[in-house]
Amino acid sequence: MKLNKGEFPLQTKISFEKLVDTYRSQLGSKDKMTRMHAEEVLRVVEEHPVLIKGMTSEKELKKYKPQIDFILKDLFSEVLTKNEIKIATIPFNDITYKTSKRYDSIIENAGSDFTLEIINFDEDQYYIMGCSIILNQFYGYSLDFRRPFYYNIPDAKGMTRSYKILYNADYVEIEKTEKSKDISHEDVAELMDNVDNLALWKEKFPPESWILKGFAIANLFDMTTDVAISEFKSKLLQDKDDTGKLSQDFERIFKTIFNVEDLKIGFADHNEEDETFERLLFKDIKSYVLKDKKTQKCTTALCSASFYTLFKQNDFYTISNTLRYHEKYPENILYKKLIDQNINSAILAAIVHDGKVLGILELVSSKVNALNSINANKLKDIMPYLADSVRRSKDNTENELELIIQEECTSIHKSVHWKFRKEAKRVMFGISNQTPTYFREVVFEDVYPLYGQIDIKGSSDARNEATQKDLELQMEIIQKIIKRIHALEDLPIYEQMEYRIQEFLDDLKGELQVDSERQILNFLRKEILPLFNHLSKKSPSLKELIDEYNSQVEETTGLVYKHRKDYDTTVMEINKRMAAIIDRKQRDAQAMYPHYYERFKTDGVEHNLYIGESITKENSFHKVYLYNLRLWQLQVMCEMENQYYKIKKSLPIPLDVASMILSFNSPLALRFRMDEKRFDVDGTYNARYEVVKKRVDKANVKGTEERVTQPGKITIIYSQKEDEKEYTKYISFLQRKKYLDNDMEVVDLEDLQGVTGLKALRVSVLYSTHKDNSKEYYTYEDLMEHITS
Repeated sequence: MKLNKGEFPLQTKISFEKLVDTYRSQLGSKDKMTRMHAEEVLRVVEEHPVLIKGMTSEKELKKYKPQIDFILKDLFSEVLTKNEIKIATIPFNDITYKTSKRYDSIIENAGSDFTLEIINFDEDQYYIMGCSIILNQFYGYSLDFRRPFYYNIPDAKGMTRSYKILYNADYVEIEKTEKSKDISHEDVAELMDNVDNLALWKEKFPPESWILKGFAIANLFDMTTDVAISEFKSKLLQDKDDTGKLSQDFERIFKTIFNVEDLKIGFADHNEEDETFERLLFKDIKSYVLKDKKTQKCTTALCSASFYTLFKQNDFYTISNTLRYHEKYPENILYKKLIDQNINSAILAAIVHDGKVLGILELVSSKVNALNSINANKLKDIMPYLADSVRRSKDNTENELELIIQEECTSIHKSVHWKFRKEAKRVMFGISNQTPTYFREVVFEDVYPLYGQIDIKGSSDARNEATQKDLELQMEIIQKIIKRIHALEDLPIYEQMEYRIQEFLDDLKGELQVDSERQILNFLRKEILPLFNHLSKKSPSLKELIDEYNSQVEETTGLVYKHRKDYDTTVMEINKRMAAIIDRKQRDAQAMYPHYYERFKTDGVEHNLYIGESITKENSFHKVYLYNLRLWQLQVMCEMENQYYKIKKSLPIPLDVASMILSFNSPLALRFRMDEKRFDVDGTYNARYEVVKKRVDKANVKGTEERVTQPGKITIIYSQKEDEKEYTKYISFLQRKKYLDNDMEVVDLEDLQGVTGLKALRVSVLYSTHKDNSKEYYTYEDLMEHITS
């Protein structure tokens, strides 16, 4: 039987010639024992010349085994044979002809049916590796083909251990044969660019066209822990988006690292928001800390000592003998829980990222002392990678939760986000347990509403006026072009067009009619545009006029967009500035006490605030926080008024704004409407609040034609006498702080549909400016005079 295990570019001859040369050099040694041993080796070789010539079959190796053992005696020290894992072998082959006792013990424990094979090393790689040896050894190239080679060998417990192989090829030489082909630099360059082209390598190095003569020594090193950690890292990277698949190999890897055959792993992820453990990540891994529960408070699931170690010290908590600990501390909830699950030793490890505990890794065994504070240190090489993986998994889970919330509810304010997360988790648990689950409506009971708006006055009239001016401008430009055309071509149809254009202009000088824009647009599309397209090709001078016209027309609508652009820019700038102010101020308000906040941009900026116990999730609400938020709202409205009139002069259109606050004294229920993806008040009585919100800013003062909301004033709408008293105090306070003038008035409002008895407090805003390091205050009338001057 040949020594090569398959096709190979080298014929293998086991020869000890180079080793024998070493012994020949020792014949002149001054050390008598060294000289005598060298003489004995040479005598054996002389009696058996095949040891120099070379052996080419396993049969020969077996025949001369005693002689081989004697020749290799110095390389296989008897003193170290139970410690070293060493073999005399053929490189990258599984044939051995001299072994250490420790190696023999390892192979015996592996079982009679075990076959020794280098892992991740196929026949193609075997062949190319032989070619690389020739290029390096014979031609003197320095091709770096080195890579780690491993044997996976099961131990007596049935657990797989990994051994790294290091070859010593000092006693190997390469010889040419008649079949050998000379290799040029061009051949080597071609081979380097085609490392996977086996046919090319076989063409340059035909099978058994060279001779490998000598022998190799291989040392094996137990790298089980290092390989397991490396595999662990690879799994984390390879399956970073599939935590279910990732967890399948965890237990096997940890068994290998700790060499504990019955080791089991558990995991509990930490919900920092609720300070609980739960099972949302790695769903197919159970938690021994949670036992049969899906979620539990951390302080309840752990004992005080383990909680302090894991959460305060971020260290490992080890239990080497659970029964002994339980007998010593019978009231300890953690020890009792582990005993109930037949766990006699355990390691709990906090998985920490950026100072936050993401979860708890649980290693458990039924054997006493199998897990302890000594082997717990093995986790130190693993935890950084595990922490990164858990962080990614948590991010993925957060994205899944947000996706559920987004699908069901769109964007949700952070003050109430916790309740939607709770509901999303319930849905996710249901999905993971294959239980039909739907997203329920979210309701917040007994919350107090606050509403405010800074409204652009006369926005509809301003929009109509801008539209009217744009239409006039467009018709005047068209009229100019048609007159020029008529002058060049005296056709009656052009005169008729001039007449129609003038009719449109006369109509536009009056009040803008509902269908004026539609009629003009039809006229343009059906008559003017086809004519302009025709004439622009006919006359260069007309083309210049028509191109000028086209440059002023918006491509999508076909209409001039000049005055309306000024209007839209003005409204957009007002909304942007006002929204930025209240959004920025909201951060301060949330820090005072959490509450729900939303705002909308329309013709102005509206905002809704809701505050109450059910929103904060904590037993901490007091009405003082409601009063504080009302005062904050009033003060912010004053600041928004001030900021607006500072920018008014720079706006394309100098529009006015009016501010209003709606006070509603009774708490109500806030329900998220799943079908409409928005919050709304719940119940018939509470709907009255929404009616008032929608209509009150258009209401008049009772018995007059005067709108209740006025530029330069803040209007506070209310229905209860206690609201009037409360806001009067706030107004007095802000008057002293120079936010408001001293002209507060109380007015009655006309009855709205279904709503009667509303009143309003109105008070003028003081507008401030800086001059010569002194602050001056203006009323609205003073400010308008100041701006226009």
